[in-house]
This record gives sequence, C-alpha cells and structure tokens, in this order.
Amino acid sequence: MISELLSSIKRNCKVYFKDKGMFFSSLITPIILLVLYVFFLSKVFKDSFVSSLGEVSCPDKLINGMVAGQLCSSLLAVCCITVAFCSNMIMVNDKVTGARNDLLITPASRWVHAIGYYVSTAVTTVIVCGVAGVGSLIYIACSGWYLSVGDVFLLLADIVLLSMFGTALSSVINFFLSTQGQMSAVGTAVSAGYGFVCGAYMPISFFGKTLQNILGFLPGTYGTSLVRQHAMNGTFREMISMGWDDSVISEIRDSVDANLYFFGNKVEIWVSYLVLILSIVLLIAVYVLLNMFCGKKKNK
Repeated sequence: MISELLSSIKRNCKVYFKDKGMFFSSLITPIILLVLYVFFLSKVFKDSFVSSLGEVSCPDKLINGMVAGQLCSSLLAVCCITVAFCSNMIMVNDKVTGARNDLLITPASRWVHAIGYYVSTAVTTVIVCGVAGVGSLIYIACSGWYLSVGDVFLLLADIVLLSMFGTALSSVINFFLSTQGQMSAVGTAVSAGYGFVCGAYMPISFFGKTLQNILGFLPGTYGTSLVRQHAMNGTFREMISMGWDDSVISEIRDSVDANLYFFGNKVEIWVSYLVLILSIVLLIAVYVLLNMFCGKKKNK
C-alpha cells in the first residue's frame, strides 16, 4: 500500500514537472503578482500607513520595511491558494485524457489515488510558493529588514500550512470538474476573488463589521493573518524598541490584520493555527470520502 502511494505521488509529480506549460504557468503567477503589488499596491499601502501615523515620526527604512512585509504577506497568502489550484490541474487533466480510468483499474484503493493526488499537488505547490517566499524575503531585505531567524522559519512554516490548505480546498472543488473549460473558469474565479475574501488585497479591518464577522468564518482569513504577523513582526518589535506608545502599535496591527478579531474578540495566534489545521483535516477527509463513494457511483 505504501509503495503504491509513493508510486502515485512520484507519477503525478513527474507529470507536473514534465508539462512545462503547467509548471511555468504556476511559477509565473507569484512573479506577476509581485510585480503588480510593487508597482500598484505599494504606494497605496505606504500612503495608508503614513496617514495612520499622524504626528508620529518614523524612519523611511521602517516605513519601507512595513510596506514590504504587508505586500509580501498578501502575495504569499494568495499564491498558496491560486498555485494549488493550478498544480491540481493534473487530477482534472487525467479525467479529460482518460488516464484516471486507467489508474483506477490497478489494484490500488481509491483513497490511495486520492492521497497521491493530494500529496503530489501539495509538494509542487510548496516548491513554487517556497520560491515565491525566497523572492519575497529578498524584496523585504532590499526594502527594510527587521525579521529575526524565528520570523523567517515561522513564515516558511505558514507557507507550507497554507499550501496544504490550498491543496485540500482545490482537491475538493476540482473533484467535480471534468473539462478544461470548467478548470479555467474555476481558476479564474479563484484568482480574481480569493484575495478579497481572505483580506490580502484589502485588510479586513477596512470592511464593515457585518462583512468582517462573515469573513471570520473563512479559514483563509486566519492563514492570511498568520503570514502577515510573521512577515511584519520585526517592524513591530522595532516600534517597541523606539518607544512608541502601545496604543499606536495596536492600532497599526489592527489596521493591517496582524490583530484579527472574531465578533469583536481578539483571535490568538494558536487559535488561527488550530482553525487552519482543522480545516485542512476536514477538507482532506471530505475529499477522500468523495473519491471513495461518489467516484464509485459515477463509474456505475
């Protein structure tokens, strides 16, 4: 059973990297987003940050580091989901080409194939998003570096966790797709809309209270908050060392969703991790059950 699972994972990874179009389309997504963020959103984030300071004096390096952290956290929060949908095209392509039916003839159980698709997609997503993470760290270093070694490792851990969540979410949704057209439509919808509902393009604190409470039920919101906290923690520590008032720092953290609230109650960081991990487990369970039972009905 283990050997069959490893064979499935190896086969899917090989198919993904062999398809240069699929690989480069996944890789180019974070690059395009980084360019767009730097040239279009950086000024918006910077103006918003400067206006929130009021009369408080702040060095340019700290401002640039703050903006870079916010930009890169937004980029990574979106890429971990959109790249997962792109990487998961293998599962849909196998349906289109009929390769999936050939795989199901083998003695391996359906759940083995399901987990094989999940793990291989998660691996490729982590690789692509890891590259995006390294690029983001280089950009932060060029803008204003305040991160500690612990911040960097936690940020990389967030990338892995969000990639697993994105893979689980895309696996459940892509299970119901069977054509290239459907795959393109879903990919476009996710790319266009996910950044808004997770608070990446615009902090959730900018929305009305009702919408904030609704978005608090979405796991992606907590993933974005985790990435943002760890990408910007260094700048917050620098503010403390400079003697800034706690209320000012708290307002800034609130404005960029480094502090997240659920119906007015502050969400602790361990709660965000718990929500994200439980969501991953639940989505994987749903995905495997769909393959085990709905797949049989379709074949009949």
